[in-house]
Parts: sequence; structure tokens; C-alpha cells
Amino acid sequence: MASTLLSPMVDYYNDEEELDSVDEDEDRSFRGRDSEEGTLQEYQKRMKKLDQQYKERLRNADLFLQLETEQVERNYIKEKKAAVKEFDDKKVELKENLIAELEEKKKMIENEKLTMELTGASPSSPEHLPSTPVDTPSQRYEARIEEGKLYYDKRWYHKSQAIYLESKENTKISCVISSVGTNEVRVRFSPLIGAKQMTVLFKLMTCSEGE
Repeated sequence: MASTLLSPMVDYYNDEEELDSVDEDEDRSFRGRDSEEGTLQEYQKRMKKLDQQYKERLRNADLFLQLETEQVERNYIKEKKAAVKEFDDKKVELKENLIAELEEKKKMIENEKLTMELTGASPSSPEHLPSTPVDTPSQRYEARIEEGKLYYDKRWYHKSQAIYLESKENTKISCVISSVGTNEVRVRFSPLIGAKQMTVLFKLMTCSEGE
């Protein structure tokens, strides 16, 4: 009698345990799905954030490249202009130096051509330094310098005195004695002949018969 009563009770409790186990499995399944869905959403958010950061870095890199390119172009244009200006300045300087050198050589040639001789005096003009004709060696002129004065053909000439010089072509040119050295005389030509500060050296010579 007792064994017959206990058997249904055991089966009842076993059924309840099975139901509880099924409920727990379903709960774990729901929690697993919720966990997976949460992980997927978090992953998608992170991927979206990374994609935004990537695109932002690309934009920044493009802007930086553009700025650097513009800066390089500006520097190139600036350096090119500076190089062209330097070249033009050097060209102008070289041209001026060549012109000055040619002018100096021209003056030297003119000075050599103007190996002038002392000319005679004229009552109505500044003092003339007497010339020494090359083709008349019979004449004799004495020339010397004493105490800063030039003695030539029995006449004295001093600094700042206006005189005339005569070239080999018998051209008379007005000038002023600028200095009298120990064995040479410097003269300054008139600005009217285009030689404002030109000076010519005249070596003193004594011409005598038979020379």
C-alpha cells in the first residue's frame, strides 16, 4: 500500500525539475542572444567611429599636401624672381664696368694722342707755353722746375695759371696748370671739351741743337 502511494509523488517532482531546467535553458538562450546583439552593436559603433576617423585623417592629409604644394610653388616663384633680379643686376653692373673700362682706355688713348708741346704766348689770351717745334732742331729751349714753378723759354708758369697746349695736329686746347711736380706738370682741361677732371703728365725736356 505504501509503495503504491510513493510512486506518483516521485514522478511529480521529477516533472517539476525538468520544467525548471527547460526554463533555465531558455533564460540562458535569451541572455546569450542579448549579449550577442549588444556585442554586434558595440562593434558596429566602433567600426563607424574608426571609419569617421579614417576619413578625417584623409581630409587633413589632403589639406596638408595642398598647403605644402602651394608653399613650395610660392618659394619657387620667389627664388626665381630673386635669381632673375640678381642676373639683371649683374648684367647691368658688368655693362657699366665695361663702359667705364672702355672710357678709361679711351682717355688713355686720347692722352697719348695729346702729347702736347708748350705753345707761344698771345697778348689777348691766357699765357701760352711756347712750343718746341720738332722740325726746327736749331732752336733751343730751357725748361726747369724750381720752388713749385715751371720755367720755360725765359718765362715762369705757376699752379692755377691758364695756358694753352698744342697737340701734334697743331690743335690748341685751353687748360689750367693743376700742379707742378719735381719733374712733371699736371694740367686740367676745360669742361667745354668734355674732359672735366682729366689730367695729363708732361715730362720736361730740354731741346738743343742737333737733337
